[in-house]
Amino acid sequence: MFQSLDHFLKSWDFEASSTQKLLNILTDESLKQEITSQNWNLGRIAWHTVTAIHIITSNTNLTFEAPTNDFPVPTSAQFIAENYYQSSNAFVKALKTQWTDHTLKERIEFIGQQMPNGSLLLFLIQHQNHHRGQMTVLMRQAGLTVPGIYGPSKEEWAKFGMNAPQ
Repeated sequence: MFQSLDHFLKSWDFEASSTQKLLNILTDESLKQEITSQNWNLGRIAWHTVTAIHIITSNTNLTFEAPTNDFPVPTSAQFIAENYYQSSNAFVKALKTQWTDHTLKERIEFIGQQMPNGSLLLFLIQHQNHHRGQMTVLMRQAGLTVPGIYGPSKEEWAKFGMNAPQ
């Protein structure tokens, strides 16, 4: 659980910029990449990552403009990336102007349970990271180069003058 807005905002800045890096690499064609026809394709996961910012925070008193319709999925990778950028920025602005550290302790109902807003913000980051991991697998399958997030990706080891681990 986050205890201060500053701590959350610093964490969100890193995590959101990491998600933005992935979304900026997507192509319109790659959005169709899927593991099976019964699972979400890359575009569906990417768009869900955009809309989840507002959907997850909708039970709070935050007000900001961001897409909330998970379906249909846009067919433009650039549109998805731009909407993530705008949604994330609107979310951050809303937090900075509408919440205080005290607000993080206020409890809300989320998925059938009571939780503090500070825990909801942690859930939002973890939810985003979960889907980011799914996207990286589908991106590799689509032939895209995956950037490093918490360390170098396979392709980035050479930038450090090192061989990728076997």
